[in-house]
Amino acid sequence: MDLLQEIEKRRTFGIISHPDAGKTTLTEKLLLYGGAIQEAGAVKSNKIKKGATSDFMEIERQRGISVATSVLAFVYKDKKINILDTPGHKDFAEDTYRTLTAVDSVIVVIDVAKGVEAQTEKLVEVCRMRNIPMIVFINKLDREGKDAFDLLDEVEQKLGLKVVPLSFPIGMGYDFKGIYNIWGKKLNLFSGDTKQTVSEGIEFTDLDDPELDEIIGETAAETLREEVELVREVYPDFDKKAYLEGQLQPVFFGSALNNFGVKELLDCFIDIAPSPQPKMSDSRLVDSKENKFTGFVFKIHANMDPKHRDRLAFVKIVSGVFKRNTNYLHVKLDKKMKFSSPNAFFAEKKEIVDESFPGDIVGLHDTGNFKIGDTLTEGEKLEFKGVPSFSPEHFRYVNNADPMKAKQLSKGLDQLMDEGVAQLFTLDLNGRKVIGTVGALQFEVIQYRLEHEYGAKCSYENVNVHKACWVEPEDETSEEFKEFKRVKQRYLAKDKKGQLVFLADSAFTVQMTQQKYPSVKLHFVSEFK
Repeated sequence: MDLLQEIEKRRTFGIISHPDAGKTTLTEKLLLYGGAIQEAGAVKSNKIKKGATSDFMEIERQRGISVATSVLAFVYKDKKINILDTPGHKDFAEDTYRTLTAVDSVIVVIDVAKGVEAQTEKLVEVCRMRNIPMIVFINKLDREGKDAFDLLDEVEQKLGLKVVPLSFPIGMGYDFKGIYNIWGKKLNLFSGDTKQTVSEGIEFTDLDDPELDEIIGETAAETLREEVELVREVYPDFDKKAYLEGQLQPVFFGSALNNFGVKELLDCFIDIAPSPQPKMSDSRLVDSKENKFTGFVFKIHANMDPKHRDRLAFVKIVSGVFKRNTNYLHVKLDKKMKFSSPNAFFAEKKEIVDESFPGDIVGLHDTGNFKIGDTLTEGEKLEFKGVPSFSPEHFRYVNNADPMKAKQLSKGLDQLMDEGVAQLFTLDLNGRKVIGTVGALQFEVIQYRLEHEYGAKCSYENVNVHKACWVEPEDETSEEFKEFKRVKQRYLAKDKKGQLVFLADSAFTVQMTQQKYPSVKLHFVSEFK
């Protein structure tokens, strides 16, 4: 089995967007083309009672939002495609930031009516920091929305991207006739009745062909010719090198719900998107083409199956071949481990795999050995960087609502925190537990999962905390640090790794503390070492 061929075949990407822009629906349609599912169930459509294949937690079904990042794989035109579907909801941003450490490229979904929204801006910023190649998909063209050129301007200005349209809409909303695929010189007509299946396009190499007028009408044909002409004058030609370096972003138009423009996106994507890329570790750059296996944990999911208390650690393979029943080194614990049933994913189906290649994601059954960011190798001691914890925005005390279930509660909290759902701080003074989350909706998710997966009930109580600051003293034995600890003892806690954290009640307190104790540094991110 040729390693280089396997690497060349793989495309691992994430789909990011503001909630409701149609990300999960797009994922479903991509699976449809991969022949991985027979019919797609739109997340919110009641006509199809299936529910989307990629949302498997009860709370996601109830609210129609994706909470956990799911991993889906399928084969299309000989390429193996791994999609990491991320939660768009801002309350789950941390999970999404972490997932972005495991992808080689990204598709950004934008709603034609709402344009660029806040959450999209944040996520794109993270991608730009890392120069991740991006393709933009403007969705929901079967509804009334903004003018195509205005949208392209907005994407350039708000997201700071340099775009090149590779397809262009004919009309919009009520007048929506279809899409002209500039990349493939094809015309796709919209009929609006093929929501769950796949339809064919008509080839048009020459837009001046009079047949075009007959098919879409003279006015629409004339407008299309003018607009495509304008696109060619205003926007640069597509340059693959610039795209791969994160300097140029192709744009596609379509309607994922009506399965429209998705195939064009996918065909172009497998052509231009990067195969698995090298990744920086603390000691050197690891190339995906190296023969020795390396990989890192970017996500942990407890209770994939409520009947069995199992945790699954999601590992992104960076280099070499991962083999079943082979000993690998868990770098942080410095111990050898082997895995008898590594899983590959397809939506709700998991299968055991014998070997996996760079770009693939494997799920390893875990009894509590893994934490997010852990590295596995064939023996080399290196760790991959870039899976930080950010200071949470919301804080609550957790109280046990059922004294008989104290053990279940602490086990449940432990596992959910390992999963990275939220962060847990234990006060030094009295051992009370404080949960910190990025968004308020997380508290509901935690409460729901504790009850339904661990049989434990908890209640919350407000606690006045503005920010969690990780504490780094210049000298642990200094008088200044001792005084800091004595004066602030009511507000000191330990995080899950045992690092000292100062829970400040306001931005003003943080400022004053820094002035009063200059040798004690306060950080808003846990990875300051």
